[in-house]
Amino acid sequence: MQFNEKQIEIIQVAEKLFAQEGFDGVSVREIAKASGVNVAMISYYFGSKEKLLEAIVWFRINALNLHLESINKGKFSPLEKIDKLIELYVERVNKNIKIHQILHFELNNPKRSIDFSSFTEGKKQNLKVLETIIEEGKRQGVFRTDVVPALVITTVIGSVLHFYSSKIYYKEIMHFKTDAQLQNFFNTTFIHQIKNTIKGLLTYEM
Repeated sequence: MQFNEKQIEIIQVAEKLFAQEGFDGVSVREIAKASGVNVAMISYYFGSKEKLLEAIVWFRINALNLHLESINKGKFSPLEKIDKLIELYVERVNKNIKIHQILHFELNNPKRSIDFSSFTEGKKQNLKVLETIIEEGKRQGVFRTDVVPALVITTVIGSVLHFYSSKIYYKEIMHFKTDAQLQNFFNTTFIHQIKNTIKGLLTYEM
């Protein structure tokens, strides 16, 4: 699936509006107005609001895949690649936390007729990159042989989503007075602990 410049602009506008107002809180007309196009153009390019959400998913998952491939092809050790992969996933989820929450809600919404097959296929492609990195580590004797690659990604993304859904709790128990202090904690201590957790799963005997 390839997008032209105008389609990408509409996708980025729609993603921002969905993140701010929720999927049901934004109309195609509002997306069109914010994008500087008419409703007919959105219908021509995407067909419907549901198809536009599908396009957002594909656009983001494909961009992530390109970055993962770049990490995999870089001259890094398997452990360095895992570090960079974690940083990439955390940065992406952190930057687009609201749209991630919307997507996961819609994925489990039986009333919505949205085709997320591209989302699943994209995640499979991303998983293949991680599997390649882990296999490299196994061949070098760095990683354990019983690692389940899919659970590595689940652990990273699940931890980030949990953190953001519990921000008030963490702010209180860490005695932070401002959101900036909490964000600094996330950018340093939290990410460091995620890296150590994943390295432990990959390298230590349990």
